[in-house]
Amino acid sequence: MRFGRTLVWFIGLTVILLSGELWLKNGLAFNTNRIVFTFFVKQWESEIYVMDADGGNRENLTNHPGYDHSPDWSPDGTKIAFVSDRDGGPNGGPFQIYAMDADGTNPIRLTDGPRTKMDPDWSPDGGKIAFTVHPDWDEEWEHHIAVMDADGHNRVRHENHAMEPSWSPDGGAIAFISRRAGNRQGKYDIYVIGADRQGLERVTHDLGGHSLSFSPVGQRIAFYTSHKEFRHIYVVNANGTNRKRITHIQENHLDPAWSPDGQMIAYHVWDGHGPSTIHLMTADGQYLKQLSDVDGANDSQPDISPVGLAVSPTSKTTTTWGRVKKRASNLR
Repeated sequence: MRFGRTLVWFIGLTVILLSGELWLKNGLAFNTNRIVFTFFVKQWESEIYVMDADGGNRENLTNHPGYDHSPDWSPDGTKIAFVSDRDGGPNGGPFQIYAMDADGTNPIRLTDGPRTKMDPDWSPDGGKIAFTVHPDWDEEWEHHIAVMDADGHNRVRHENHAMEPSWSPDGGAIAFISRRAGNRQGKYDIYVIGADRQGLERVTHDLGGHSLSFSPVGQRIAFYTSHKEFRHIYVVNANGTNRKRITHIQENHLDPAWSPDGQMIAYHVWDGHGPSTIHLMTADGQYLKQLSDVDGANDSQPDISPVGLAVSPTSKTTTTWGRVKKRASNLR
């Protein structure tokens, strides 16, 4: 019996180590990239957190009443744009776009006005931020995308009847979702338009699509949409070809975010009842790892840093090995 238990433990440990090796070979290394995400603390309150690529070293970057959410790394990894209602007063107010240093310091409000601003996305050169301007609630058809300088100046309307912008990796185009073509009650479809507002192309037809994420390598777009009773992540070429569903477990899979090399996708999973957690898979849908495993955590909206950020190699090795031993012990 003892030999049998030892063999099972050894096999389990080998599988875990090989899985970790696969994860490392497919993109992120333990000591480089970090993942910023939204943590829903309780009703009416969420904060921006960051963690290492292996799920360790969770840090709270914001500590403010209200909703801080939708974080997005700047291309050089020194800034994080996010959305907050922190300046709305005791009764709340319209969400606005903010930016802060990567360690959570020096938050600056970039937008103002009576309308809600959402979905910030940095241009690849870091010079601009695209975002959604939401209308008053009785003007649902008037969503539009705006683009501003990274310091909040020179804001211009970019595309009408459009939401959730995502820059192409060369900065030459912006993907977005829209209910245009006279279909106000139908599904949102994905479109791509040049950064110069020329060359509009429709990518999907009556499929729906949310939380767009342009691949940093190649011309692919990840997004989620409904499939029967659940939401799943898809990948499609920017010209509409080679559409593929890459999640299949019967849960909600949301908010895909590419690794810098385009080999992996972080996303969050919600079963419709309990907490949501952040996971990692390869770009073709091979499951790799659950990254957030804090009891009761409600983690969502991940974004992987575009460059490696310094962390302690010693702490990472200890944390990783400790988790391997803990998981292996469960196989005994």
